[in-house]
Amino acid sequence: SAPRCHLNKHLVAVRVLKGEPAELSCTVSKDEVTGTWFKDGLKLTSMDGVVFEKEGLVHKLIINKVEDIHAGKYRFEGGDIKTEASVFVEDPPQVDKVLLKNLSVPTVAKAGQKVKIKIPFEGRLPVRATWLKDRMELVDDTRIRVDKTETFTMLSISSSERKDCGDYKVRLKNDSGVLEINFKLVVTDKPQPPAGPIKIVESTANDITIEWKPPKDDGGKPLQSYIVERQQVGKNDWVTLGETPRSCTTFTTNKVEKDMSYYFRVRAVNAEGTSDALESDEVKAVSKDSPGAPDPPEIVSASRDTITISWKAPRKTGSSRIVGYIVQKRRKGTMAWLPVNSVPIADKKLKMTSLKKGLQYEFRVAAVNAAGIGDASEPSQPVFARDSMESPGQVQDLKVSSSDSTSVTLTWKRPEAKDGSDVKGYDVEMRSSNNLNWTKCNALPIEVTTYTVKGLQAKEMYFLRVRALNDSGPGEAAELEACIEAAPPVVSPRLLIDDTVKSLLVIKAGNTIRVNIPFEASPDPVVTWLKDGLPLPNQATINTKDGTTQLLIGAAELTDSGTYTVELQNGLGKKEAFSFQVQVTDIPQSPGPIQLEENVPNTVTVTWEPSASEKWENNLYYTVLKRESQKGLWHVVGDLIYTNKFTFTKLIPGRDYYFRVVAKNNFGASGPSESVQPWRIGKPKAEFQVKPQKYRRVNQNQPPRFLVPLKPHVVTTGSECRMSCAVGGHPPPKITWYKDNSDLSNDGTYFCTNDFGVCSLVVLGVTKHDEGEYMVEATNELGRASSKAFLTIKGNN
Repeated sequence: SAPRCHLNKHLVAVRVLKGEPAELSCTVSKDEVTGTWFKDGLKLTSMDGVVFEKEGLVHKLIINKVEDIHAGKYRFEGGDIKTEASVFVEDPPQVDKVLLKNLSVPTVAKAGQKVKIKIPFEGRLPVRATWLKDRMELVDDTRIRVDKTETFTMLSISSSERKDCGDYKVRLKNDSGVLEINFKLVVTDKPQPPAGPIKIVESTANDITIEWKPPKDDGGKPLQSYIVERQQVGKNDWVTLGETPRSCTTFTTNKVEKDMSYYFRVRAVNAEGTSDALESDEVKAVSKDSPGAPDPPEIVSASRDTITISWKAPRKTGSSRIVGYIVQKRRKGTMAWLPVNSVPIADKKLKMTSLKKGLQYEFRVAAVNAAGIGDASEPSQPVFARDSMESPGQVQDLKVSSSDSTSVTLTWKRPEAKDGSDVKGYDVEMRSSNNLNWTKCNALPIEVTTYTVKGLQAKEMYFLRVRALNDSGPGEAAELEACIEAAPPVVSPRLLIDDTVKSLLVIKAGNTIRVNIPFEASPDPVVTWLKDGLPLPNQATINTKDGTTQLLIGAAELTDSGTYTVELQNGLGKKEAFSFQVQVTDIPQSPGPIQLEENVPNTVTVTWEPSASEKWENNLYYTVLKRESQKGLWHVVGDLIYTNKFTFTKLIPGRDYYFRVVAKNNFGASGPSESVQPWRIGKPKAEFQVKPQKYRRVNQNQPPRFLVPLKPHVVTTGSECRMSCAVGGHPPPKITWYKDNSDLSNDGTYFCTNDFGVCSLVVLGVTKHDEGEYMVEATNELGRASSKAFLTIKGNN
């Protein structure tokens, strides 16, 4: 006889998102097998959206667009073979893709406008919606309201303000998954006033120049200009003097009168309007007829008895000719200036004798004309009242300690003691081989015996010299020559990312965040760190040296969570970047208050408000414990619970039960939240039955039939499952439930109900052992009928 047909490939269960296509297929060993498809025990001849195909030895059932009705157990039979598998429909929260694309562009509103952002969603109910701004959950107040329904969630701001700007997140969550939507809100307004105070740069009889700083907040729109106004003291009217472009924060007006006083005010302008005004103090237009300040006087000579100085006439002589000069002196380090001459001297040179030997003096000069004494000059160089000393000797052991393609570092030793006992510092000079002129490298005397000359050309020869300095001037120079190295080859910036650099760091709050990123580049690149695209907060420090850049945050806070980016860029504009996530978490906060309810007879359902840590913690779950007296031991009755509800079934009538709930994550457990009152169910009372009166009726007897069959279910460990169907028939059929062909009638962990033909089996606090095939059987004197469905238990991971 011919060999029997057998299965080469069985049907395999599939999980599919609602609205997506699904396919079940099996492979048989004979081509002539036609086969029949069944769903939940019923033969399928046609079903909306379902297509049967046969391609050689392969038989397929194709669902073009999966809906809830397509969930169930499917079976293929043909000849001697039979194979079955289930289709599970997942329905996480979903939002229209066009809306998501629109939200990727910042939402812009003008200050004072109403803002409404409505997000319709689909998905298996209940869907929990949470709104967050800058990582903190939004709560209703006088301006802001969050609405939530079964089909949409909406944020309403009655009158928007600049402080409403920021990054927003909407988190939609149900049993099938989580959807997070990010968007940015920008509120524009007129600018804040310019930053003060208004400074008076110059005030003369003919004009006044004022200066201010840009406003701290430009209102979210670029500044366009500043408006400058003037008010004469004693008058009410403000006169507009003109406008300046946004880049200019100074203004000069000649619309002033000599010896009159004025107030000035400045407003900033952007596309949204004009800011409030920044006002100045009173400003007087005064005449400047007296002379200007001369240049600082020069020291001609110094000895222990006398010091001689000279000076030049000021560039501004005032409204009349200069008749003489007043000279003042002070000891270096003091504030008070003392007059040297009381009567103006016409000469521009003065020899002073009333000085104390060994003290260091400074001098200044003021010109005098008919209007009075002008402004004093800046002080002269300090000079000692003592006999001049010899110049210092030559520095010792001058050499090049290091060099590269652009710089040379020199070191030397002080002149010998007899020559350099009073060295005040050093000067370094340089010239290239094709230049005869020496250039001084330092602006101020060098106090140490080393100096780095920068900005040199590669492969060029340079001459360098160093002189010691004292009060008598520079000493004899020590000289050397140095050849600059060729520039090293250019190496484009490259981040050396290996297994030690993680793309996700989970840090406990209070611990240190330390991330080392190695790199290579030549010359040294510019290293930039960013957090969420913005400069790092103040508590973060960056240290870059020897090919490694380090991010360090001493004590991490929850607000330090985010995306960190390190960028390398060289002078040629070549750039490389690397980003990683940091999640700062902590031991969870305690759950909210507990409520106890009897939703199913002889059980208690424990519900609680979620822990506040759910806002930022993705791996948070709950553990439920119970005890049977006020001083008894606590026992875990439910663990790895990701919802806020748990049903406890094993109650004994007449006993008191206490419950507590703790929140947990990878770092530990929160403090407990406990039930306030104990839970007790009374002992059952005797039941009385009243025998109904019998009436004669028309024979309406019918065999049992299922009006609505059982459907497959997918539930999470610890939650409640209710499997229901509808049965017809007369007399009313007897209902019996089975699991994997075992009668459940005497099993106290299951609750069966029959309300006018609607039959339910309630499984409380499901575990992995409850997974399997369930059957409900209806029988009366005219026959029997049955319906089957599969219960799948999802793990909490």
